[in-house]
Amino acid sequence: MVTGKGILNKGATSVYLEWFQCLVAEGCWIKLTQIGRLIIGQNGILSTPAVSCIIRKIKAAGGIILTASHCPGGPGGEFGVKFNVANGGPAPDVVSDKIYQISKTIEEYAICPDLRIDLSRLGRQEFDLENKFKPFRVMGPYVRKVLCDELGAPANSAINCVPLEDFGGQHPDPNLTYATTLLETMKGGEYGFGAAFDADGDRYMILGQNGFFVSPSDSLAIIAANLSCIPYFRQMGVRGFGRSMPTSTALDRVAKSMKVPVYETPAGWRFFSNLMDSGRCSLCGEESFGTGSDHLREKDGLWAVLVWLSILAARKQSVEEIVRDHWAKFGRHYYCRFDYEGLEPKTTYYIMRDLEALVTDKSFIGQQFAVGSHVYSVAKTDSFEYVDPVDGTVTKKQGLRIIFSDASRLIFRLSSSSGVRATIRLYAESYEREPSSHDREPQAVLSPLIAIALKISQIHERTGRRGPTVIT
Repeated sequence: MVTGKGILNKGATSVYLEWFQCLVAEGCWIKLTQIGRLIIGQNGILSTPAVSCIIRKIKAAGGIILTASHCPGGPGGEFGVKFNVANGGPAPDVVSDKIYQISKTIEEYAICPDLRIDLSRLGRQEFDLENKFKPFRVMGPYVRKVLCDELGAPANSAINCVPLEDFGGQHPDPNLTYATTLLETMKGGEYGFGAAFDADGDRYMILGQNGFFVSPSDSLAIIAANLSCIPYFRQMGVRGFGRSMPTSTALDRVAKSMKVPVYETPAGWRFFSNLMDSGRCSLCGEESFGTGSDHLREKDGLWAVLVWLSILAARKQSVEEIVRDHWAKFGRHYYCRFDYEGLEPKTTYYIMRDLEALVTDKSFIGQQFAVGSHVYSVAKTDSFEYVDPVDGTVTKKQGLRIIFSDASRLIFRLSSSSGVRATIRLYAESYEREPSSHDREPQAVLSPLIAIALKISQIHERTGRRGPTVIT
């Protein structure tokens, strides 16, 4: 069993550490699952991709990750518990549901109050738990300094790299909304490449000189189009691509040119894991700044950045030149995500219910919406449903899609952000083939689509919000 944690928000520290120590010490975990060995990162810290890697490498039964994730629990929304299964990927719904059912039958648990484990000390620690089990072992070390120590980057080029319980007062997500310090530094023009990671290392953001932003959807498509620059793919080849449904269709155009299949899945990395285990998928990603390959069963931010460095080295171009060359060849997908966060669950339920009834009605197909000089004609709508090609599992109600005749898309998706609040995510995408139109501001291009989305959903009127948080 492998355990690890990300860094959590301010205010949760003492509870978090006590819970982590109990996780290691409680006899109930050992008794229920017959676990004889835990592998824990030094000071309890492992990145999420590292947990996936270790599970696969040592053939562990699974791993528990304590992290301030996208959907954390806790009174302040700062604490989450994830379970990764034996393939290294997030637990599928059937496993999570089973864990929940079993949790309702627990009648008692035992604690070992005298068991004290020094998580700062590297090496093996062994304990005899009243001779009821084989000696119980806790093992440590995981520290990698890839970019500086291994690749020789200057030490001062890596900032905010010391794990802090409150993230140093910053938000842990790597995007333009929160990584403002990096953005302003890159805008100065002194540096040609910048990257930001989230707290547990599975997501990333790429910036070029002068603050040139690479959207996650573009990043995934560009990596796919440049696999020949990556030794791993030159050796292993590529069997298929995967993207979450809300992610832009930029990847699809690359896949079509390469004659490689694309799997469109619900949001959630566990769906990619099944495809990879069956040999169907070699590269995948989500619009939420996550990209990964079949070397793991988790998204891997550091791996994605190393891939970008390999592409830069092979092509001998700047980040902006590579992106613009990609647009010239495949066209540009203008894309943005807007988050309405902290909403009343009842309100979001009725908004999504009414919106689904509207857009899935047959009469909605063919409707035209005129916004300024733009006229959009509805070509297709649905409530996204996924049938897993591996095991036939059906996953329903994964978001409402409106696809227009010019390939523009609007997507509405409900996301639970905590036990008491909810988030509505709105995605807009517009495709532009003409290179002379590739320099426009995304929000300006997408404003007609956003106007349509707000008109048919009535989000502002029904939530009292003036606007969302713009993520990408």
